[in-house]
Amino acid sequence: MDVLGSRIIVAAFDGWNDAGEAASGAIAALRGTGSYERVHTVDPELYFDYQYTRPSTRTDASGRRRLQWPEAALWRPTAVTDGPELWLLTGAEPARAWQAFATELLDVALRDDVTGLITLGAMLSDVPHTRPISIFAASQNDRVREAHGLDKSTYEGPVGILSVFEHFAEDSGIPTASLWASVPHYVASATPSPKATLALLDRLEELTGVGPAREHLRTEAAAWEASIDAAAAEDDDMTEYIRQLERTRDTWDSPDASGDAIAQAFERYLRRRGDGSDKR
Repeated sequence: MDVLGSRIIVAAFDGWNDAGEAASGAIAALRGTGSYERVHTVDPELYFDYQYTRPSTRTDASGRRRLQWPEAALWRPTAVTDGPELWLLTGAEPARAWQAFATELLDVALRDDVTGLITLGAMLSDVPHTRPISIFAASQNDRVREAHGLDKSTYEGPVGILSVFEHFAEDSGIPTASLWASVPHYVASATPSPKATLALLDRLEELTGVGPAREHLRTEAAAWEASIDAAAAEDDDMTEYIRQLERTRDTWDSPDASGDAIAQAFERYLRRRGDGSDKR
């Protein structure tokens, strides 16, 4: 059996961890092509700041207005599959009590014999929209890295709730992996980003052998890229900037790239970014 086991939680949260709504979009795609039932939901009064994550009002089928509160919930599939079960953990990133939040949900996972955790995230990066979306696949678990050829993140700095979950899961004996999509920062207004969602789902399927049908996402990703091409064609500065990003990306991807060329490309990347920080 794979080190991640046969019952794997796939987790993504709205907000800080979700540039271009790519990670939450991946969860939505999984839910949209399968049948799930809710296993557990947290009490929003304990974990959310309503001035930051506000409740919303909706009109139901009878015409009555109802309040919808921020939530985070764990969902399990109801259908039997050939591959591992992908459970879904999703909702808004909490504003407080992160340790209690992670402990509560992981206690439920342990009760139901969950065997692995994969977190999905997305960050704004200096990358071109014209190239494949890069996915940083990592794990702090030696066995998972060896089994799947993943990297070990050396990032130090501020983190989101996904990193907290990974830490608590590993301490609880649940092996983890993380997948992060790099979303072009200059298209932040072009949200959602179906191309980044598609890249996350493709990499998730490589990791687990399970993935939803996503032909509609391929169509949406092509339309998304074409719309940005059209906008860039009317802006010479944007066109030149994209060409610079393409040259940098091609340098990184080239099998013949020398160490000096890669170092120079990385230095240019840091200068453009300003502080050189990475919020994985």
